Formats: sequence, structure tokens, C-alpha cells
Amino acid sequence: MSNKTYQKAKKIISKNKDLADFEGQKSVELIEKAEAAVGLQFTGSYLDYLQTFGAGNFGSEEVYGIIDEDFEDSSVPDAIWYTLTLRKSINLPANFLAIYDTGSDEIFCLDFHSTDATGEPKVVALDPTYALEDQTLEIIADDFGDFLLELIEEELA
Repeated sequence: MSNKTYQKAKKIISKNKDLADFEGQKSVELIEKAEAAVGLQFTGSYLDYLQTFGAGNFGSEEVYGIIDEDFEDSSVPDAIWYTLTLRKSINLPANFLAIYDTGSDEIFCLDFHSTDATGEPKVVALDPTYALEDQTLEIIADDFGDFLLELIEEELA
């Protein structure tokens, strides 16, 4: 479903440019540096998101991605910086990439240990105020495409 839903999300973003505020496309070289920094390989719809949009907002919804190659001294919506920060502050496991913060004690992450047949990671929610072993991770979406489309449709509603 991901590619279909992701392509639908991209079309909605392009038709609503007044709501879209994104960093812009990122190079293969920068994406590879980001992958090396977090020790993950981006795939499918999230990889396309980085190549197309980089990181940014659709209305009030901020989806994290890549801003530039300074992963140590950055801020949201830099997913690489935020993930590395969470690894230090809350022991975020290496299989998670933080892509969204609800603003109410939940962080949504791509879980690279839970992927479909095409390598698309599920989007899971975690509460950084509790130890990971003390919580059951909730699956928010089967993949990034489904997550992005739902977020965009909610913003338009």
C-alpha cells in the first residue's frame, strides 16, 4: 500500500503549496552521510521523501527528515540529529529513527526491525518518559506512506 498512499500524499502536497514548507530535495551523498550517522539504510517511501522534500511542514504538521550534514548541532525537523539526541538521552534503540513528535509525550519512529517484504519499516509510537522495556509499542502505520497520507488528510480536514 505504501507506494500508492505515498504517491497520493505527494500529489496532495503539490496541490497545496500554500500549506507546504519543506527544506527541499536532498542529494544521494547527503542521504548516505545521514544513513551512516544513524547506522540505518533508508528505503522506499521515506527515502523518496528525503530525496523530494528533505524535511518540513505541511500546515502545522512537522515531519522530520534531513536538513543538512551537521547532525550534531541542529534541531527539529532534523530526524538524524533528533534520533542521535534521543539515543543519548533516553537510550533510543538503534533500530528506531524518530520522524515525528506529537507534542504530548509520544514520538513516532520508523522501526527498522519491523519491515514488510519490500523493506518498508512500520511507524511506531513510543513514550520517552517510560523505559522502552516497560511499554508496548503501538503501530501507528504500516509504513511511512500510510503515515504521511493520514497526517496530511487530518491537516486538511
